[in-house]
Amino acid sequence: MFDIGATELLLIVVVAILAIGPKDMPAALRAAGRWIGKARRMSNHFRSGIDAMIREAEIEDMERKWAEQNKRIMAEHPDVSKEVEPPKSADPAQSDPADSAAAEARARVRPPTDASGEPASDSETSQHRKTTPRDQQVDRSDG
Repeated sequence: MFDIGATELLLIVVVAILAIGPKDMPAALRAAGRWIGKARRMSNHFRSGIDAMIREAEIEDMERKWAEQNKRIMAEHPDVSKEVEPPKSADPAQSDPADSAAAEARARVRPPTDASGEPASDSETSQHRKTTPRDQQVDRSDG
């Protein structure tokens, strides 16, 4: 940024020591550091704002180009937009395996139901509850 060599930097340090004095030098360097930090933050903020504006302009330009190209392609091939996908097969053998796996997972998560399809009562659900190691503890005091 600035083209300051070693001799210029040494001259600045000597003049600063003579003008400010060694006693007040740490406070002066702290203040200079704060000013430099503020200047860097301001320049970074300004630069990021300019970069954002450039990106937005580039995106708008690309969107305009894509829209023009899309119009041109649609004008060249108008019959393609009228084609419709064939309906999915109702045959479960040809269905997507991910769909059947999702259906099985939903069935496992549903609460148990009685024969009429209604949710089972608490006494019925306790029969379906998984047992934990705590439930299976055995009294070991018998020896």
